[in-house]
Amino acid sequence: MKREILIIDDDTDLAMIMTDMLEDRGYGVTHAENSEQAFALLENNSYHLILLDINLPDSTGFELCRELRRVSTVPVIFASARTSETDRITGLDLGGDDYLPKPFSMNEMLAHINALIRRTYGFGDEDKTVCFGDISVDLGSRNVTKGGRKVDLSMREFDLLAYLCEHPNTALSKEKLLSGVWGAFSAVEPTTLAVHIRWLREKLEDDPAAPEFIKTVYKVGYILEADI
Repeated sequence: MKREILIIDDDTDLAMIMTDMLEDRGYGVTHAENSEQAFALLENNSYHLILLDINLPDSTGFELCRELRRVSTVPVIFASARTSETDRITGLDLGGDDYLPKPFSMNEMLAHINALIRRTYGFGDEDKTVCFGDISVDLGSRNVTKGGRKVDLSMREFDLLAYLCEHPNTALSKEKLLSGVWGAFSAVEPTTLAVHIRWLREKLEDDPAAPEFIKTVYKVGYILEADI
């Protein structure tokens, strides 16, 4: 499964260099030059990691991170020329996961990203196939089979299934699922999530009314119970 990274930095030249490096390593990359663009992207997309500058033309990375942490746990690496101890502590206290001082080498940046991706998601950016019961989910090719037969899923259905596969045997709140799949600032209602869960059950479960794998956790959300 390709990992998606959002770079929020008004230095377009640096962002272009970082984008080229990360795309060469198999990451998907989107760039926002300011907070307004970043929020617009976060409303409709989900990302596995955010590279965030502090000095933005219309706000600060600190303010953006504070808002983001109200609705999302997506990993954040501050990448900034502000290198004082106070700035580093502030960034981490606001919910940043790492702090990368500028200037940095591209190899150093990649090492920080790879390490945080591994810590957060449990496996790296390589393709991975998840199997449970008679179901196989190829996170790289986005192919799903049940009993050896291909299962056709919509883009959002697959994204939801992939997110569940990345957090097996973990009760996930509706808020976390909506943030992780639809985007941190999406206005999608919980009923939309419930509908997509129902569709997944109809396509994957032998008995959708009594699911074996994709189960409801009362007053919390959903869980994928599987030996993965």
